Amino acid sequence: MIVIVKYNGGNIASVENAVNKLGYECKVSDDLKTIQNASKIIFPGVGEASSAMKYLSEKGMDVVLKNYKKPMLGICLGLQLMCETSEEGNTVCLKIFNTKVKRFPENEIVPHMGWNSIEILNSTLLGNLKSKTDFYYVHSYFAEICDETTAISFYNQPFSAVLEKDNFYATQFHPEKSADLGYQILKNFLEL
Repeated sequence: MIVIVKYNGGNIASVENAVNKLGYECKVSDDLKTIQNASKIIFPGVGEASSAMKYLSEKGMDVVLKNYKKPMLGICLGLQLMCETSEEGNTVCLKIFNTKVKRFPENEIVPHMGWNSIEILNSTLLGNLKSKTDFYYVHSYFAEICDETTAISFYNQPFSAVLEKDNFYATQFHPEKSADLGYQILKNFLEL
């Protein structure tokens, strides 16, 4: 069973709808046993890092998520929470990816919202997609580029658009809101 992690982050319904449209069954849950037994986990989110991590920690989901051994996909806030720390609320995160999350500088318009292209470096998740493809973003914080960055995007500076490490995958953009090519990324993940 594919499990979409329920926590106090938004955007869960649109991810659930996208997975269902692709022909897969999924369940939204914050139950530890259900999450541990999932065949794949999707960790989406729109929200605030410190309150989201607080909820995950209180429920014991932080330990379960970082020790998960099957494919897991973080989306937007999900990607940020999979990093070491976030400047949003000075939050200690899951430490799956070896990078920090920073706020875009004050002189930039935030949130970075709308369609933006990516440059693919070396990505399993992006399969046969090409660089210069546009995806939909809504975020005020970004993951710095690191060894686990497999695609980058630019908003007055480069940042991690996709991170990958072992069984962990994450996108800063929203594939579920990025039309057919976004659905292709979800399909690539679901077929891993």
